[in-house]
Amino acid sequence: MLRLQGFNLINQTYWFALTLLVCFPFLFILLTSAALDTITTDKSLRDGDTIVSAGRVYELGFFSLGNSKNRYVGIWYKNIAPRTVVWVANRDIPLNGTSGMLTLNANGILVLVDNSNVSIWSSNSSRSLKNPKAWLLDSGNLVVSDGNERDPGINFVWQSFDYPGNTLLPGMKLGKNLVTGMDWHTTSWKSTDDPTPGEYVDRLDSHGYPQLFVYRNSSIVFSSGPWTGIAFSSSPSNKPTLYYTFEFVINKQEIYFKYELKNDSMPTRVVINPSGVIEHLTWIEHTQSWFLYLTAQLDNCDRFALCGPYSSCNINNSPPCDCLKGFEPRNPQESAADWSSGCVRRTSLDCKQDGFLKFSGIKMPDSRNSWHNESMNLEDCEKMCLADCNCTAYSNPDIRNGGSGCLLWFGELIDIRKFSQNEQNLYVRVAASELDRNRWRKRSVLIAVISAAVATFVLSILAWFSFQRRKRRTGSEVENEDMELPLFDLVTVNSATENFSCANVIGEGGFGPVYKGILPNEQEIAVKRLSKFSGQGVQELKNEIVLISKLQHRNLVKLLGCCLEGEERMLVYEFMPNASLDYFIFDPSRKASLAWNNRFEIAMGISRGLLYLHQDSRLRIIHRDLKTSNILLDSDMNAKISDFGLAKIFGGDQVEGKTKRVIGTYGYMSPEYAVDGKYSVKSDVFSIGVIILEIVSGRKNRKFHHLEHHHNLLGHAWLLWTEGKVLELIDECLKESFSESQVLRCIQVGLLCVQKLPEDRPMMASVVFWLGNEGLVLPQPKQPGFFIERNSMESSESTDEANLSNSVSITVLEPR
Repeated sequence: MLRLQGFNLINQTYWFALTLLVCFPFLFILLTSAALDTITTDKSLRDGDTIVSAGRVYELGFFSLGNSKNRYVGIWYKNIAPRTVVWVANRDIPLNGTSGMLTLNANGILVLVDNSNVSIWSSNSSRSLKNPKAWLLDSGNLVVSDGNERDPGINFVWQSFDYPGNTLLPGMKLGKNLVTGMDWHTTSWKSTDDPTPGEYVDRLDSHGYPQLFVYRNSSIVFSSGPWTGIAFSSSPSNKPTLYYTFEFVINKQEIYFKYELKNDSMPTRVVINPSGVIEHLTWIEHTQSWFLYLTAQLDNCDRFALCGPYSSCNINNSPPCDCLKGFEPRNPQESAADWSSGCVRRTSLDCKQDGFLKFSGIKMPDSRNSWHNESMNLEDCEKMCLADCNCTAYSNPDIRNGGSGCLLWFGELIDIRKFSQNEQNLYVRVAASELDRNRWRKRSVLIAVISAAVATFVLSILAWFSFQRRKRRTGSEVENEDMELPLFDLVTVNSATENFSCANVIGEGGFGPVYKGILPNEQEIAVKRLSKFSGQGVQELKNEIVLISKLQHRNLVKLLGCCLEGEERMLVYEFMPNASLDYFIFDPSRKASLAWNNRFEIAMGISRGLLYLHQDSRLRIIHRDLKTSNILLDSDMNAKISDFGLAKIFGGDQVEGKTKRVIGTYGYMSPEYAVDGKYSVKSDVFSIGVIILEIVSGRKNRKFHHLEHHHNLLGHAWLLWTEGKVLELIDECLKESFSESQVLRCIQVGLLCVQKLPEDRPMMASVVFWLGNEGLVLPQPKQPGFFIERNSMESSESTDEANLSNSVSITVLEPR
């Protein structure tokens, strides 16, 4: 009887538990997850097991890298593949087998032991705990605290955030605790598959006004510059960002820098890579890849003290170094190549009669030999510097709200570079005679400007009368031209664009703004309106009307008509709902939506359209401004060539033209056109070669940069071709869906199109035939045009290519 009652009790318990699991599965998840994020004194972590943070953001366990059999204990992102490790415990001493175990002893110390129970790594603790537990938090921080604590992330005795590896996560500190002596710094890995400490360290220097340095062994290779209140002085932009908050704290207890995410759903990490470059990486979910948001080191001017004392580095100059005003090269005979000795004062200081020259748009000098005060104003700061003969410069350390505080420099000023957007001013001490010379120079400039203004005013009046007469004649000529397309009245266009509302602006080029409009019959249109300030004018408008009204091809944008009423000069096009090609392939958030099949068809469409212009239309036309922003996409992603304002018509026997007015876009212009003004059908072939390589790679030719060389995209593609690694050029987001034979064919055709000499480039008929036919044996490409290393890498944050719309005479071209 008792046995039967016991059986019934067990049976009832079983069915009750089963009912709970079926009806309330979240209870099971809650019960099990409570134990997933901790290590306790009686629950160790063995190789093969892991613990996961409560929100399933991070995971801790044993792992190996690459083909190595070495085992490490570390933390990585739980839901990101391939595994991205953000912290390693035993990076100096790896385990040799899979018998390792991470334990927590009664004193609250984590100990990693090998198969012989020998400790190879341990944490430390400042005090004992009654009930120690190790928690993995959703911040990626592994902390040891008392198990009775409600918030283990606050009252802990040890945390992994105090011992960064090569990665700085949001919330981590980079700096020093002045009370405990704790030094928070990151150290590069030896290689991507070896977490052993490498050559580079990113560490705060607290001498003078604190700043961050990247060291290679004991030598400084990069400086962040002093903090501006918003960012470090080495940043080209001192504007707050939408995605991150930055904090730099200086007090008696600690000095540190850290950043936080405004959107926690966007994993972000800052890594010092094995080459010493600090990379800011963001995880893009839809591409399943890490996106390089920015790098701390932008170009060659970020090499520490490259130009020596009292010199400034400007990456757009050649050579990039130049003396500050009031200074001259220390060794003039060496300044063409080696600026390490820097500059010296042109006039010696006499201490009592000195003054200050103002320098704007620069990175502040190395601040190790400096003094700062946060409460002083700039006027008192100047007086203090002037009173000390050893003071060489002063500035506001905080640029917010108009500037505040006082920062004084003593000794030579080094590691200055030019930044057009930096709002911090530096006042450099010079002799009084240099100030007089500067005032005389400004007075001379002022006199010249006033004289020029008076002359310009007189000439402008005369030119205005002449222009009004010419404009009346030109307007009549345009209106009487046999354009073979309808005229739209101004009332219709005005109504369609809602009185040219700013909300309807969909783009802008050298001609002027482009507006979206809807006609009374519900047809969508794009209206290109000539701006009063446009570099192009009536001649370009007339050129585009005459040309495109006579052209009909499925890969050319269709001109519906024009409006030529009063002062208005407008072209009315069919509306392209998918904007332009560059809108997709250069935007990390959109490029994945343009699959390889779409990209290949776009390349084919552009090629067919260009073949029609060169060979099959009634007129032989050279486009002269072919680029990704002039390739529009309709609702089916069909490519249409647009913007014929700069196009040229060739006669039946004409093969080449020449101009002193070089107009177009750097990065797409052929060498012979950019340097000598010569253009032909081969100029357009060069441009389409650039576009094809950009379509394959998803990268801009002129903005492309690589850590191992300073070539543009064409040079990089050529290097990969010669090394037999050309498939590495393909856009990362295409690597799961591309056709290898098509990609190889596109890259080879692109390289054939961008060859240096025009006679080596194919005709468009060959390009279309090669792209459209499998199994052909194509010629081997020769070296591309502009295969010269640039002085530096273009910044990802840099402005777009220069659109040359004014008359220029080019004698020397330095490719960038």
